[in-house]
Amino acid sequence: MTRLRPTGRRPALAGLLQSPLLPPGRPLWRVSQLLVGLVLYGVSDAMVVVSGLGVEPWDALSQGLSRTVGLTIGIWTNLIGAAVLLLWIPLRQKPGLGTLCNVLIVGTSMDVTLALVAGPDALWLRWTLLIAGIVLNGFATGCYLGAQAGPGPRDGLMTGLASRGHRLWAVRWGIELTVLAIGFLLSATIGIGTLLYAFGIGPLVNFFIPLLDMDRRKRSSARQ
Repeated sequence: MTRLRPTGRRPALAGLLQSPLLPPGRPLWRVSQLLVGLVLYGVSDAMVVVSGLGVEPWDALSQGLSRTVGLTIGIWTNLIGAAVLLLWIPLRQKPGLGTLCNVLIVGTSMDVTLALVAGPDALWLRWTLLIAGIVLNGFATGCYLGAQAGPGPRDGLMTGLASRGHRLWAVRWGIELTVLAIGFLLSATIGIGTLLYAFGIGPLVNFFIPLLDMDRRKRSSARQ
């Protein structure tokens, strides 16, 4: 009987997914969850922007630069992510695949959504976009962080500074208040949506991360 020779496609795919930037275990599922989370993060950011009721701190910086200097808000989101990533070097933070994908995908997804979705005139629709965007942002954050493929540049900056002996909440508030103030000076839209995001995103992320943490699900399956 003649044996069929392997095509080499599966080994090639496996080799592609076995990256030093990616933790071991279910790499295809891990990458899929990562990419879905990053795309949805950009979509959710765009929904908050389109609502016109106020943007989150880092988007305030991107929006302010877009309105003052030019380029799209998504391009500035990616450029700021790349610039923040450079600050990891003195902090000795190590990027993962998720870190690099974050720099490329979030702003791009954001620009695509902004090009497709027009801002509604009705106030109730704007509020619907805002609330749905904030909730989706919490889910997307839990999704890409739960893939355990590396934090985003901004998250890594916060944890890197906190590892130097500073309190994480103080570092986070300090950074976000700084970028928010710069965005405000550059004419970004600051409003009720900014406050709702600031107070709502923490509980949402804390809710979604345990549900979407791949390593936690793997440990639970192993115990059963």
